[in-house]
Amino acid sequence: MGEELNDPFSSETDNPIDDHLIHDVSFVEVEHPPNDITDTDAKSRRLFDIPHSLPTKQGLARIVTVTNQKGGVGKTTSVINIATHLAMRGARVLVVDCDAQGNCASGLGIDKSKTKITTKDVILTPSISIQARHATAVEGLHLIVGDHNLVGVEESLSAQLGRERRLVEALAILRPHYDLILIDTAPSMSIVSVNALTASDGVLIPVQTEYLALEGVALLMGTIQEVRRILNHSLGVDAVIMTMHSPTLLNTQVAGHLRETFGDLVLEPPIRRNIRLAESPSQGVPIQFHAPQSHGGQDYSLLSSELEALWFPGGLKNE
Repeated sequence: MGEELNDPFSSETDNPIDDHLIHDVSFVEVEHPPNDITDTDAKSRRLFDIPHSLPTKQGLARIVTVTNQKGGVGKTTSVINIATHLAMRGARVLVVDCDAQGNCASGLGIDKSKTKITTKDVILTPSISIQARHATAVEGLHLIVGDHNLVGVEESLSAQLGRERRLVEALAILRPHYDLILIDTAPSMSIVSVNALTASDGVLIPVQTEYLALEGVALLMGTIQEVRRILNHSLGVDAVIMTMHSPTLLNTQVAGHLRETFGDLVLEPPIRRNIRLAESPSQGVPIQFHAPQSHGGQDYSLLSSELEALWFPGGLKNE
């Protein structure tokens, strides 16, 4: 017992390894400083095929979907505050909440529980869109409320023809009465989000200046291309806006990467992280009413002015 097994690959008669064949290898670690990414040095570097949007037909509201397939990038906050700023400047603005969370209502001080007609009803029965609008505390700003019932729209529309164009029909009735219609969407490409893109002239993409920021944008570009090819040949990207920004090295590098990728589609300034922006929805008012002089208030004011020049190059007729 305990018989030792012989190793066929070893032998006492093996030739020893010559020491002179062994060489010590030394490694020298060199630390390269990070690239100094600045606002002015960024050059456009196309990673996506980005279709640009076309001008709006005269006499009709421009319809813009605010979307990103990555969640938590500040879509709803951007919709509320951009819509408020432009309404205060004299634009007639309608916000259509296509997110089942329904946070646009909370941010604009509307009680969802008292709402009788919601976005779901409008999609299922487009002819009632006129009755679905709610006035807000901001003069000239109306809202079609979204709520949890939007989750069931997919099943309700599954057997209906033309289900991707229901919002087109609903908004066609309203377009002559507004200058701008902003659509808030969920971070998923459901039939509701496809309806929003099919009805839109352009897309506004909020991107958080954090690692993997382009992940959701890459998915979204593919979706935009599909919707453009099949459902809405004029759909394009209006602008990319940077949100939840901090003056850290990582945030600065991501912002520089976005500027390189999207070029002049990126609008300035980035929206800085700001506690006042987080507080304002709990007060049921936009940042312009809650803390207009805060970083968030100032940033959204400047950004909205850039969007005003983009969307209304001839100026607001109601100004």
